[in-house]
Amino acid sequence: MELSECQRLMARIYGERDAARGAERTLLWMLSEAGEVADAYIKNSKNIGPEFADLLAWMLSTCNVLGIDIQEEFISRYGAGCPRCRQIPCRCPAR
Repeated sequence: MELSECQRLMARIYGERDAARGAERTLLWMLSEAGEVADAYIKNSKNIGPEFADLLAWMLSTCNVLGIDIQEEFISRYGAGCPRCRQIPCRCPAR
């Protein structure tokens, strides 16, 4: 499934609820899911995969509420390689 298909799926499943909740509260739910991913990682949980799936779902829902086509944005930003050095793999100095 392409990223754009995943985003459309989230719109079909949760679009009405997300719109009613609004951008700010949807974004806060996404950040809460990021915390759950971090918690699962810290606890070395075998259940981290589903937490990442939830985080992606909330990110896609947030993009829907904000009117962002995340696949288009991702390709625009990373399609030619690293956004800074434009190389694949990245040749920027390590941070």
